[in-house]
Amino acid sequence: MPIGVLINTSAIAIGGILGGLFGKHLSEDFKHQLTMIFGVCSMGMGIYAIAPMNYMPAVIFALVIGTGLGLAIHLGEKINQGAAWMQRPIAKLFPAEQSDVSEEEFLRTLVTIIVLFCASGTGIYGSLDAGMSGDHSILISKSILDFFTAIIFACNLGFVVSVIAIPQFIIFYGLFLMAKFIFPLTTPEMILDFKACGGFLMLATGFRMIQVKMFPTADMIPAMILVMPFSWLWANWILPLVG
Repeated sequence: MPIGVLINTSAIAIGGILGGLFGKHLSEDFKHQLTMIFGVCSMGMGIYAIAPMNYMPAVIFALVIGTGLGLAIHLGEKINQGAAWMQRPIAKLFPAEQSDVSEEEFLRTLVTIIVLFCASGTGIYGSLDAGMSGDHSILISKSILDFFTAIIFACNLGFVVSVIAIPQFIIFYGLFLMAKFIFPLTTPEMILDFKACGGFLMLATGFRMIQVKMFPTADMIPAMILVMPFSWLWANWILPLVG
């Protein structure tokens, strides 16, 4: 059962509804300070995932090559374009109703949160990890952050935020199912390195959330594809040569 995916989807749906109902009662300073805590939590989750890393050179190599590949093909821009396409039917259902949010800002922010909820490194990593190992802890932890993030965004955008749970479920459930076919081909060492790579993406996401450094997290996603093959190659080809 995709327990983590369901919890994450529900957190966004419920958070969007609550934010739309009660968002006007929250001050801007409260929302800003709480977002800073979200960033710290994301970094803590990343450090926790990185710690058991097995083959550090393989993980670093995957991050560098994967990010370079993502930048070369402009993956981040393509994800933003996909989010812009997704926001059109959503925005039609829930147009900007609040006077303090312009139509342009409404659409720009909507694209941002579609990327945040549907294409984040943490969500992709968590869905694949849940499908491969049955460990839903990353998605459940992410659900706590997404719940409050959805509330804060819904304070300005309204109930439209809760609708993003639908495309998020489709994407994450697809990754969850795909992971079940990948898992038989892996080793415990490959799984640890995969988690570590996801941890680096969570760490980068945390820095983005607290606006210290805007890491290209979307362009880092290919590293999640490369890390397990690189880990296997390191263990079976490189280590025997240098060992």
